[in-house]
Amino acid sequence: MDLVLPIWFEVGSLVVLTLILVADLLLILKRPHIPSTRESTLWVVFYVTLALIFALLMWIIAGPEYAGQFVAGWLTEYSLSIDNLFVFVLIMTQFAVPRRYQQEVLMVGIIIALILRGLFILAGAAIIEQFSWVFYIFGAFLVFTAWRQAFPGGDHDSDVKNENFIVRLLRRTIDISDHYDGAKIRTVVNGKKMFTPMIIVFVAIGVTDLLFAIDSIPAIFGITQSPFIVFTANLFALMGLRQLYFLLGDLLDRLRYLHYGIAFILAFIGVKLVLHAMHVNELPFINGGEPIEWAPEISTWASLGVIVVSMAVATIASLVASSREDKAKTPDAAAAVVADEKGTPTTVEQPPAPATTEDH
Repeated sequence: MDLVLPIWFEVGSLVVLTLILVADLLLILKRPHIPSTRESTLWVVFYVTLALIFALLMWIIAGPEYAGQFVAGWLTEYSLSIDNLFVFVLIMTQFAVPRRYQQEVLMVGIIIALILRGLFILAGAAIIEQFSWVFYIFGAFLVFTAWRQAFPGGDHDSDVKNENFIVRLLRRTIDISDHYDGAKIRTVVNGKKMFTPMIIVFVAIGVTDLLFAIDSIPAIFGITQSPFIVFTANLFALMGLRQLYFLLGDLLDRLRYLHYGIAFILAFIGVKLVLHAMHVNELPFINGGEPIEWAPEISTWASLGVIVVSMAVATIASLVASSREDKAKTPDAAAAVVADEKGTPTTVEQPPAPATTEDH
């Protein structure tokens, strides 16, 4: 079904959102700092509210079906963007990026992600318009990606290893200093112009964005085929991502089951894409080139429900499991007190808790 969004709404939305992103970037460049929890929370709430207002406007202008497609696409991309944060944490740690300048790195990463995803969206929309059978490929790819997410083959560490190859190649190609010079990419060492390690961080972030774009774009095309909705859903998912990075902080380590929720969403959308491909089938070696009538079309609202429930269950299960583990590891805070012969309280020292290690 073709969308009938007015051109003025599409153009006006993109202009306003671009101005917000530019203002956000200028704010970072003018005042680099480590945002407080309160500041990060306010920004995240602002961008989430902005996305919901956008969905409401779309509902009023174009109807509930289009608004539902946007919300479902935005939540899917938002969950995948949170997954990005795990890799961003690894990159920041691996290259010892000063926390004061991590905002700039994240903002550059967001801009790179928008450019790459924009190119993927244009290419994907053009391919889908000409070849409906590509849904079979998208669907199979998403099911495979879901398997990688749920099992060790989708470990985030493998992404960093892939980036290390490019980083090693970069080190052999250009001169890179041993130390950061603020957020600068270029510096002078003993009178010689060199790149700072920040260039490596940007390249690593860019490669990560490319890998996630390959995963995320087929996923959202399983929800809507409107390039405008696909792009704006990605845009809203990436807006506020840097503030979410600082807001979540150590909480990321507690979301141990998040990848299962994301895997289920990707698998669900993959199956939905295959069913859609069967419903509009044109391949001559499948059902004689005729559409398969019994293949159901899963509605936008059913997709939205699956996405919300999957993320809610994964998040709640993660926090409950983490809370139980914390309680199990915490020794009894109250020391045993006994009275000696004179009635003087004596503290009996408790044995130390066994050392534990956490896998990251």
